[in-house]
Amino acid sequence: MIVAVIGLGTFGSKTAISLYEKGAEVIAVDLDDNLVEKIKDRVTHAVSANVTDERAMRSINISDVDTAVVAIGDNIETSILAVAMLRKLGVGRVIARATSVLHQDVLREIGASEIIKVEEEMGEIMASKIIAPHVLQRYNFAAGYSLVELKLGKNFQGKTLVESRIRQTYNLNIVALQKRVPFITEEGKSAYRVDINDTPMPMDTIEENDVVVLVGSEKNFNRLFSDLEDS
Repeated sequence: MIVAVIGLGTFGSKTAISLYEKGAEVIAVDLDDNLVEKIKDRVTHAVSANVTDERAMRSINISDVDTAVVAIGDNIETSILAVAMLRKLGVGRVIARATSVLHQDVLREIGASEIIKVEEEMGEIMASKIIAPHVLQRYNFAAGYSLVELKLGKNFQGKTLVESRIRQTYNLNIVALQKRVPFITEEGKSAYRVDINDTPMPMDTIEENDVVVLVGSEKNFNRLFSDLEDS
């Protein structure tokens, strides 16, 4: 997969580097030479270019990318023009960052495939960390539904999946268990490796430090979080 990331601020550079580390071919683009220089060794190709200049965009074969991410947040006008240019040049999937409701509406009107509302999403993440500190990761994959990684704590320690009654009590499904397994390195030192059981069975046991991956509705997760908070 070829992905172009337009705008190399904090959000854009992190997105570009993460995509590259996950195996994507990444073209990172920004007008600021310093930002391009910082990232050049951590992506496939980094280039200084004006994203509103059609000739400049054609020169880097932007039409060949599978997805473009417009990560510009501090200049709404440039963000809008970048999306318009990418659509004009035939990029099929354009994901754009929006910093306000109006910005979001305009991006959608001019053809952005998907909108990322970073500030709102970070607000939700912060609220989740405060309300449910035991939650390690939370992914919203549909309206009202999430996949959550969390530690269930001492109340579930030593219980099998059947004994935990997670499904019966909260109508949540356990889809994976992540365990830290101690071992001795070749140098004779104690260390841990992470083992992931992605097909957990009813008699598998939950230990105190296990990371449990659950999927289900927000209202059911909130009931679980409330009980964990009270325990």
